[in-house]
Amino acid sequence: MEFDLTGEHQRYAYKLLAGLVTPRPIAWVTTLDEGGTVNAAPFSFFNVFGTRPPILGFAPGDKEPGIPKDTARNIRRSGEFVVNLVDEASAEAMNQSSRDHDYGISEVDLLQLETSPSTSIAPPRLTAAPVALECREWSTLEIGQNRLVIGLIDRIHTQDGVLDPKTLLVNGDQFSPIGRMEVPSGYCRTQDRFQMKRPD
Repeated sequence: MEFDLTGEHQRYAYKLLAGLVTPRPIAWVTTLDEGGTVNAAPFSFFNVFGTRPPILGFAPGDKEPGIPKDTARNIRRSGEFVVNLVDEASAEAMNQSSRDHDYGISEVDLLQLETSPSTSIAPPRLTAAPVALECREWSTLEIGQNRLVIGLIDRIHTQDGVLDPKTLLVNGDQFSPIGRMEVPSGYCRTQDRFQMKRPD
């Protein structure tokens, strides 16, 4: 099968790309609005893109044409956000936080999610997240109707056990992130892993 995403099949781009380019990590992003209300929303168009400096990107779409999602609106105002990674234990809460709410309604309050203060920025991190990345907006690119937030990562927080304290390598049996799979509701676990030594 072949699809022309610049022509007749453009309307299928989301369904095809979101279903085929998998698994994707999930950025469960916390931000603050101007009144100090904590917003928490998940995005699976997300990844890290470099380490010098450490950067990541995620793509919060619009609520409706021309109206950015609360996360993008808050980042545009403050330039700060936390990317919380999602594991099996926090998956259901992450899913529930994806509901649409009016601006200023806190998913953290509605779902009774515990937060912990960040070190370098104002938005808090989610205590349940096994990993949290404190970020500052470097730029937001608007390409057509897409919005790509690029953030500089200032701090990493991990729960005890996620990293080996001597090697700083991940303990695979202690870190079980989930991934986004086929739309509309596919996810995967990451317990079935294997090793391939990189060639010299």
